[in-house]
Amino acid sequence: MKREPAVAHQFYPGDPTTLKDTLDRLIPKTSSKQKAIAVVSPHAGYIYSGSVAGETFAAVEIPQDIVVMGPNHHGYGTPVSLMDKGAWSMPLGEVKINTVLASQLLAQTDLIEADTLAHRFEHSLEVQVPFLQYFRPDMTLTPMVISHLSFKSCQIVGEALAAAIEQYNKPVLIVASSDMTHYESRESATAKDSLAMQQLKKLDPEGLYNTVLGKKISMCGIMPATIALIAALRLGATKARLIRYTDSGEASGDTNQVVGYAGFVIS
Repeated sequence: MKREPAVAHQFYPGDPTTLKDTLDRLIPKTSSKQKAIAVVSPHAGYIYSGSVAGETFAAVEIPQDIVVMGPNHHGYGTPVSLMDKGAWSMPLGEVKINTVLASQLLAQTDLIEADTLAHRFEHSLEVQVPFLQYFRPDMTLTPMVISHLSFKSCQIVGEALAAAIEQYNKPVLIVASSDMTHYESRESATAKDSLAMQQLKKLDPEGLYNTVLGKKISMCGIMPATIALIAALRLGATKARLIRYTDSGEASGDTNQVVGYAGFVIS
């Protein structure tokens, strides 16, 4: 099974040379990188959120093996959909699925299911991959598309992810793909997003989950972010650092209807 790009030429340049030049501009040159267990990174078009993603990935050491989790925007496939074999064909080259880590994940819980349908049109994982390839052309991918889950189910998946990574016994970076508040004024989005980001900073997965659902914050990747926090805590995380928060108004000039973007490093 080979997955073709769904949003090249839309969310990011599909031409390899143009894409590389774009990434060069979005990724700051920095030598101070930290080891990280997980990151939270936005997934809008690069013109809007690419600088936040670029700064976030530049702040960490990127290992070869990467789990990327994103929300299901289309409703296809299973609730927790793992593509467990094959490869992704991307403008910067092919990315192989990590079949070993995928099979260890599938063995942990029946909630995680092998499925390709959810991945076919989903952009939330795909837009992360060129940033990761920029640092690790040899990267492997373990991709999961996640629909709405109860907190209990998030706990089960998070614990399963941590257990699989422990069993895998090599460095793995967890990437939770999420934008923040959607299509509200800058003032409203900033106020709501600060509530969610406080819970992220406190490393409180249940607090994050309840705050986002309770306050009706339209953070699309709440399930991946909650699962990433649960897994990171089990893997020894002690802090979450906000790299940058901004919104689409910075690029568009329209502050009446913005989408918020946050980049976090969890270590």
